[in-house]
Amino acid sequence: MSERDYVEKDYYKTLGVSREASQDEIAKAYRRLARQYHPDANPNDPKAEETFKDVSEAHQVLSDPEKRKEYDRIRDMVESGAFAGGRGGDSFGGAGGFGRAGPGAAGMDLGDLLGGLFGEGAPGTGATGAGRAGAGRGGQRGRDAETTLTLSFADAMAGVTTTLQVAGRAACGTCGGSGAKPGTSPAVCTTCGGRGQVLSDQGLFSFAQTCTACGGRGMVITDPCPTCGGGGAVSSTRRVRARIPAGVKDGARIRLKGKGEAGLRGGPPGDLYVTVRVHAHELFGRRGDDLTLTVPVTFAEAAMGTTLRVPTLDGEVSVKVPAGTPSGKRLRVRGHGAPKTGGDHGDLLVTVDIHVPRKLTKTQQKLLGDFADTEDPEELRAHLRPGERVQA
Repeated sequence: MSERDYVEKDYYKTLGVSREASQDEIAKAYRRLARQYHPDANPNDPKAEETFKDVSEAHQVLSDPEKRKEYDRIRDMVESGAFAGGRGGDSFGGAGGFGRAGPGAAGMDLGDLLGGLFGEGAPGTGATGAGRAGAGRGGQRGRDAETTLTLSFADAMAGVTTTLQVAGRAACGTCGGSGAKPGTSPAVCTTCGGRGQVLSDQGLFSFAQTCTACGGRGMVITDPCPTCGGGGAVSSTRRVRARIPAGVKDGARIRLKGKGEAGLRGGPPGDLYVTVRVHAHELFGRRGDDLTLTVPVTFAEAAMGTTLRVPTLDGEVSVKVPAGTPSGKRLRVRGHGAPKTGGDHGDLLVTVDIHVPRKLTKTQQKLLGDFADTEDPEELRAHLRPGERVQA
């Protein structure tokens, strides 16, 4: 069984039961099909043997409440389109047939089933622990790594190529990541014959289970590397070059495929996830792909209108403030915001802030007094007096 099976196989259909079937109904269906397709009852019938394996696999998952719950959850996600992307490879290379082990063999671990699909500790899963299982027999995929990069606002807008210091597992330099002592090679597991699974006898029936001798990899290391102890990886700090795109947002998470921790025993590396933190700018704010800027203007400029010179990422531009502009009015300067994917830019949103002086010169007081004499503030606030409101 591989992690792909959880995504692609309908175990309920295999047993001929509904998704709401009880444990008793699942057990009865399994016993009936196991008797019908058991290899002892169908000698020299490869098709019956394959069907028996499928039935055993389905029963192993659906008879375990926790595995069944997890399987149902994954199937719901698949049917809803949540897995519209690459799926994990078959951990057993599609090999048919199984070795045989005694009744004391250990059961299949759910982490083995799902490791390659989600990756324990992979970002967004909430899980921790070992990395995802390897896509191919004989190796385990490296764990995904996380790091944080802090950028200035200017670098975030322009985009940068930088070097990251990443701590974690790296391929062992002594064995090249194979886990085997130089001059030797991993050997085919004699317990499962290299298939990664065995049939465990349980009374009248047999169950397909992960081979405990090789951990489901199909290969064993008889002479481990003295540096890494057979793991194929060692702890180290690596330098990783990363290109950060222009316009990256604060909190963005960038995936660098294959730049995570090294795989075990020749397995593929994991991915590196970079969380970007962007320092605030002294003038500009950000709203999506638009930049924001607050510009103070005098009462006279707002009342009579004016043309301002305001800064942008590419230098100053002219912005017209119409006569009678109120404080808080937002003016849009198109194409002068943050860079977008494809070469476009957002807009610059200029907010007008009318400045009210705290102190006035005698000349200003006289001029404003003369202006105030031309206004009727009581008429301006007439709608606030109940007796003068217009009756509906």
